[in-house]
Amino acid sequence: MAIETAARAALIDTLTERLGTAAVLTNPGDMESALVELRGLYRGQALAVVRPRDRDEVAFVVRECAKAGVPIVPQGGNTGLVGGGVPYGGVVLSLARLDRIRELDPVNATITVEAGCILKSVQETADEAGYLFPLSLASEGSCRIGGNLATNAGGTAVLRYGNMRELTLGLEVVLADGRVWNGLKGLRKDNTGYDLKDIFIGSEGTLGIITAAVLKLFPKPQARVTAFIGCASPHRALDLFDRLREVAGDQLTAFEYMPDFGLGIVLKHRPGTVRPLSGHHASYALIELSSPQKDADLQRRLEAVLGQALEDGLIEDAVLGASEAQSLALWGLRENLSEVQRLEGGSIKHDVAVPVSRVAEFIEAATKACEAEMPGIRVCAFGHFGDGNIHFNLSQPIGMDKDAFLAQWEHFNRIVHDIVHGMNGSIAAEHGVGLIKRDELVLYKDPVALDLMRAIKHTLDPQNILNPGKVVAMGESNPATFPAPAILP
Repeated sequence: MAIETAARAALIDTLTERLGTAAVLTNPGDMESALVELRGLYRGQALAVVRPRDRDEVAFVVRECAKAGVPIVPQGGNTGLVGGGVPYGGVVLSLARLDRIRELDPVNATITVEAGCILKSVQETADEAGYLFPLSLASEGSCRIGGNLATNAGGTAVLRYGNMRELTLGLEVVLADGRVWNGLKGLRKDNTGYDLKDIFIGSEGTLGIITAAVLKLFPKPQARVTAFIGCASPHRALDLFDRLREVAGDQLTAFEYMPDFGLGIVLKHRPGTVRPLSGHHASYALIELSSPQKDADLQRRLEAVLGQALEDGLIEDAVLGASEAQSLALWGLRENLSEVQRLEGGSIKHDVAVPVSRVAEFIEAATKACEAEMPGIRVCAFGHFGDGNIHFNLSQPIGMDKDAFLAQWEHFNRIVHDIVHGMNGSIAAEHGVGLIKRDELVLYKDPVALDLMRAIKHTLDPQNILNPGKVVAMGESNPATFPAPAILP
């Protein structure tokens, strides 16, 4: 143990000598914010939080940690929701200082950014150049591009533009031995072998550390219309989606779903919010159409579709945003939903995906099963209807003890995930696997796929030092020396 302690001290000295004392934090108070994720489900441990300034310093840190056999947990904005950024001992490698916009190529319609860039900054830089970077998340003011890539983030515009995998043309990655793979090419076509970037996107920092990326830009929308719709059921909302997709094509930018309970808690907890429709409806849809053409008469098109849908009984009521302010207010009803759930007590969360054709069936089946299991449970199923991604969250019954409710998390996982699996869906849609779903994969993932994942992990990270214990279990070595994050009460 004395040798191990001395080796760790030597590592910290080596890192401090190269990066400086301000970039190697070892004081517990300075490290605190890096040890617990946004939802506070786990508390990790770390020898230090290291804050390199550039790719070369990242590579240096990785090389030295590899020599010492010390785990590395890469972190961006630490806005994850599945325990993927909680340190498993070792060193937290913060990418926050890698925040440069390296290049914006307007003709190629690409922007090359470092992993520490805040998503909102990338959006604003693209906007100032007359372009759109379409990834949009509730945490866009604090999440960072590296984390978006590591989790293959989706967001509200996936229906039109795709998730981060579709938005990325090239990567720069520091490998587990400190070598740098330079794949920063802004090419739409490149068939010179395997598409290596897709191995790292969505890998949650377990295969390599992304330090920069070439991202796609799109024409900025010049016309936009937003509507909020009330429907009698998820099935009617799905029927409306199918009709809109047929009529509007790729002008249908977003189709977000939320239940009456979800709207109710936003109105309850967010001052200034107003019920957009008279009365209550079982299901709501937030719809956006957009076009790069200024003269696109999107409002007329949407009004025609909604008018016919009302006559056909697909919808019960609708309102269109008559101004930019009204459209933003409608979007606020959806964007505040994730945050206000915590104000209703304990919340058991499931980020799942099923085929779009079965999304309404899933919501109704899973709701019925959970309500039968625990009378009084409040289902908050919302999300991205157009790509089948539903956040199937369960709020505790009124008056129930929060800890007693959260103790049922695994039990409700079986109920919800069994239904998802039966519909040929995925138990991890856009938040990732991290710690919280790692052992769930063994129950639902194809065994051959798991073998392939472990083989790739072992090949790229034979020492298992990159974010160990996340996504796939590799028989984490020396647990007494580097213990797993603790589950918080």
